[in-house]
Amino acid sequence: MTLAHFPGRDPFRIAAWQAPRFMRGWLTDDSSLTARIRARCGRFSLQVVSQGKGRVMPDERAALGVAHHGDLWIREVLLVADGVPVVFARSLVPTTSIPAAWHLLHGLGGRPLANVLFNDPRVRRSPLEAARLDARDSRWHHAARATGRVDQPPLWARRSAFRRQGSPLLITEIFLPEIGTLTP
Repeated sequence: MTLAHFPGRDPFRIAAWQAPRFMRGWLTDDSSLTARIRARCGRFSLQVVSQGKGRVMPDERAALGVAHHGDLWIREVLLVADGVPVVFARSLVPTTSIPAAWHLLHGLGGRPLANVLFNDPRVRRSPLEAARLDARDSRWHHAARATGRVDQPPLWARRSAFRRQGSPLLITEIFLPEIGTLTP
């Protein structure tokens, strides 16, 4: 099922080529974003902002392909390059998938999820989708709270769904303005 089958506003229905040139590589490279940032900075770290059950946007449920009922587990982190947050990432998985396919999520702590996703041959990834999020989108507000910057401009984001043993995991990566300090 594609997102076109779901009603409602979905900001991820735009093409990455609409983004400024310096952002296009960040939005379209389907390799590990964590590895890409690490290669462009001297010191990389990951800061867990929050994790646990929570509410999600209708387009996130649609991208996961899950019904309107049931809990979703959410993990929000900041990817930090040389002491400066450059990406706010949001991972979502149905709580019913955690005991089986995604059980390793509970023990991640401050380790990047990329270590799991890109090193497990059983994980399959959907194509990347791009969006430009602004103050009308709750994910923009989550990123603003995580960074303490309520005055930030609209932010470019990308997302894709990963599947392991048939169970979905959705990752949305929101690029903070400071991503421009790293070589694309």
